[in-house]
Amino acid sequence: MESPDNRAFYEPARDRRPQFWRLAMRCAQIAAAVDVAFFVLFHLLGSPILAWVNVASVAMYAGAYYALKYRLNKTAVVLIWSEVLIHAALGIVLIGWDSGFHYYLLMFIPAICVSAPRRWAVVALLSLWGYYVALDVLMWFIEPLQPIPQSALYVVHLFNLSVVFAMFSYLASYYLRMVVLAQRKLRQMATTDSLTGLFNRRHMAYLAEKELARFQRSGHKVGFLLLDVDHFKSINDRYGHEVGDRVLASVADLIRRELRTQDLIGRWGGEEFLAILPDTDAANAQASAERVRNAFLARNWHAITGAALDVTISIGVSELRAGDDLSAAVSRADQALYRGKTSGRNRVELETA
Repeated sequence: MESPDNRAFYEPARDRRPQFWRLAMRCAQIAAAVDVAFFVLFHLLGSPILAWVNVASVAMYAGAYYALKYRLNKTAVVLIWSEVLIHAALGIVLIGWDSGFHYYLLMFIPAICVSAPRRWAVVALLSLWGYYVALDVLMWFIEPLQPIPQSALYVVHLFNLSVVFAMFSYLASYYLRMVVLAQRKLRQMATTDSLTGLFNRRHMAYLAEKELARFQRSGHKVGFLLLDVDHFKSINDRYGHEVGDRVLASVADLIRRELRTQDLIGRWGGEEFLAILPDTDAANAQASAERVRNAFLARNWHAITGAALDVTISIGVSELRAGDDLSAAVSRADQALYRGKTSGRNRVELETA
């Protein structure tokens, strides 16, 4: 079963690939605008049949747009496929292969690869290839039914080529942007605790090792705070895990707000948090810890959680010493935290010499 912390990263089945369908809506709008331009162009070129075909095309794209808007995705796909397949075939049969209407069929290739499961993608691609080849072979044996002057045919060809080139460029930039966003989200999921938005334990350990290496080179001071929410189990037991999650998220926000931008803050486990304070000695780290503790006392927890509770925190403080590794520094902070817990909680305790 997924933990509550991870649920936010999973979308309901009905919302899968929402960006793709928003792109499809935008493409339907662009395609309708192109067909309006075709209506004018073919009237000017003296081909009224193809001109009026574009009126039907605009209507189909409008239908596809509203189908996508109301999440009737299958209906939209049928309308878009039907429009492109029929329109391309009519354009080729009426004025010839050199018109370039077959270019529009190629635009289905990336859409199929992105939107369809692998088995159906293979079937759709083979079907599209067969349709494309059939139109090509057909035009070997028949002449265009409504030919237009060669100069006009050049204009249509260049227009189609330019539109398809622009659309492919737009799609390529969109897919690249989606890949970058997906990589960024994966990186965030790998380094961030989903509930609190702080670094997770693994990434905190990685950042701590970098700070330790800098300490070994320069000898700069590094403070450690190990923070633990008091009586958190009783909060969960009495008010439920939903309230407990709200408390943890608010705790993270409070710690982040009270510490400096350059301080490294992570969820160390459960209700425990670790903060690494670069260029900070033990005395200043203790002062920072007291600032955090007092902020807990000043916060209106009832307004945040909806429960009649006050949340306090105990904090252990240590300073990095020569020869320390991460576990040694955290262990001393943990021992100080334990003293704070046994001494009544809601305390800041400094490591012993």
